[in-house]
Amino acid sequence: MRLSILTLAAVLGGTAVQADSLREDALDIFRALPSTVPAVKDNPATPEKVELGKWLFFDPRLSASGLFSCYSCHNLATGGDDNMETSIGHGWQKGPRNSPTVFNSVLNEAQFWDGRAADLKEQAKGPIQASVEMANTPENVVATLNSMPDYIAAFETAFPDEEEPVSFDNMARAIETFEATLLTPAPFDAWLNGDDGALSEDALAGLELFMDKGCASCHSGVNVGGNGYYPFGLVEKPGADVLPVGDKGRFVVTETADDEYVFRASPLRNVAVTAPYFHSGKVWDLDVAVDIMAESQLGEALEPEETTRIVAFLESLTGNVPEVTVPVLPVETADTPRPKAEILELQ
Repeated sequence: MRLSILTLAAVLGGTAVQADSLREDALDIFRALPSTVPAVKDNPATPEKVELGKWLFFDPRLSASGLFSCYSCHNLATGGDDNMETSIGHGWQKGPRNSPTVFNSVLNEAQFWDGRAADLKEQAKGPIQASVEMANTPENVVATLNSMPDYIAAFETAFPDEEEPVSFDNMARAIETFEATLLTPAPFDAWLNGDDGALSEDALAGLELFMDKGCASCHSGVNVGGNGYYPFGLVEKPGADVLPVGDKGRFVVTETADDEYVFRASPLRNVAVTAPYFHSGKVWDLDVAVDIMAESQLGEALEPEETTRIVAFLESLTGNVPEVTVPVLPVETADTPRPKAEILELQ
């Protein structure tokens, strides 16, 4: 085992070697957020397309009931998720999985816990059509958008070279360009970029533990996760309350036996403000979540002070939220399809 960087710094009588050495190791594993909005594949962004995407992100009329929007499950004021075990959708149904944060999601390798969407364009279409979420159809969405002159004009401006700019695909493209702007630079980024004072001593010690214990073998890269698939319970499966037997993860996508209970490694940016945790949403305390991961994935029983320090590092991933003004949406007309709400009886 390598000599602790904190011990090495004490031996040498200074902190400069500590910071430089730890940063060098960290930069082999992690990357700072880009300083500009990343380009998305086959979908060049323009200010007009981003603004249209913002309208669509906030518009509940993309749902059959007229009640649920992308923002319903990805609240930009509360960590980019909904802070519920699993999301509530059409007819007040409870969804099967915890809602991931939308912040920095453009930098994930794939979307959803099982990676079934390759990018945010594909992801945007899923919840709109899911019966437990927005329960709508592409045809009804297009009819809704075409019923409002301001939407027609916005699509024509955002997609000027297309004969039929108002389409379900273009809706998804616009949402993707808006979501790509939702980056949250954090103290950890400042530290990676050379600011020695950006992290506390506990956070630095937690970062060292995070790397030495093996957490970074799954949670790496620019999003500190979100870029690989791993069995939940690599060493020891957690209880059925945390890992429900009926949710087999990526197996639903690949139908490969080896993918049973395999999930995308959760991106850990903003993890301190996106409780509850795991795909089941059954764990509300970050300290408990860290201990569960150490035991189930690494076979490690952490000491309390180790957990505290790792949590201090994870808190350094909480970023500055971009300022987003809630838009005034296009006005409905007599041609706008009326809401279709199937209200289920609450249990």
